[in-house]
Amino acid sequence: MTSYDHELNVALLAVQRATLLTKSVFHSHAKGTLNKSDASPVTIGDFGAQALIISALQHNFPDDEIVAEEEAKDLRGDEGKTTRETVWDLVKGTKLEDGKAEEVLGGALKSDESMLDIIDKGASQGGSKGRIWAIDPIDGTKGFLRGGQYAVCLALMVDGDVKVGVLGCPNLPVSDSEPLEEGIGADASDEEGKFGVLFSAVQGKGAHSRAFSKAGLQEAHSIQMSPLKNISDATFCESVEAGHSSQGDAAAIASKLGITKPSVRMDSQAKYGSIARGAGDLYLRLPVRKDYVEKIWDHAAGDLIVREAGGMVTDVEGNRLNFRLGRTLKENKGVIAAPKDVHSKVIEAVKEVLAGKQ
Repeated sequence: MTSYDHELNVALLAVQRATLLTKSVFHSHAKGTLNKSDASPVTIGDFGAQALIISALQHNFPDDEIVAEEEAKDLRGDEGKTTRETVWDLVKGTKLEDGKAEEVLGGALKSDESMLDIIDKGASQGGSKGRIWAIDPIDGTKGFLRGGQYAVCLALMVDGDVKVGVLGCPNLPVSDSEPLEEGIGADASDEEGKFGVLFSAVQGKGAHSRAFSKAGLQEAHSIQMSPLKNISDATFCESVEAGHSSQGDAAAIASKLGITKPSVRMDSQAKYGSIARGAGDLYLRLPVRKDYVEKIWDHAAGDLIVREAGGMVTDVEGNRLNFRLGRTLKENKGVIAAPKDVHSKVIEAVKEVLAGKQ
């Protein structure tokens, strides 16, 4: 049986280094957004974080495939020159303050040209065969732009099964006991040990959190979802963006379950990390359109972390998320994450509310 210790170590260090880059973008740059064809904003932080993560993966696992969100075409040629130079300055200036950790990641990239080629190595179509990494360099770009929650996400799938997942959440508090509230992390500072957390899981080995560091890895702590005796006491979280999840349906489901606390709206897979460590209880992501298809990089790491922390993650029908079908979760609609013992109750309420709309 493969231990995946090396993969986990590389993934944690790679996400930690890439998260450093995103923090430096947040503090010192006009975020430099471009609009992609689906009109979602992409920032210099997305490009830089993706380059750093892929570079580390290529150094350690040269034969593995990579599914990543961004491509470098907008950085090439004269039109992309200014953005390219900004991204390159960030990439070459970002390193962990620990020589051994940097060595594990393969050190600095060679040139801006090699950076573009590395960004484009994330073009795998995914699938059910072999080792495939899924990267979302900045999940929750709008949260990132507004100073809210975002996450740097990395997962390893082997034959379509998620084996390793890591989330870097720089604006979540380090403490696992901090309750989940609207606006959490809005006052996040760079003071080490207060804010910034890395969540991780390896299949069959549980889930962990550790404080973010600018150097090597901090000590890990085991995390578990909160035991929920009464579902009406649950704290549930959902997306900030109404275009990502039906907030009206979520309110109706909460009401059916007797939940009176208002939902906590936050961006990114930080929601998965928050419920995995027991700060919240439920995560509802409900379909807004029949043709809306989720991307694998938006869920792979969080899915494993919640399941390893004692939760269940399914679509609205109660089916496990299927990461074997390429770059999207085309067989699944919506996402419901909850502690195992109440998950079926939540699904029942979801089905009733969604059936009432048809």
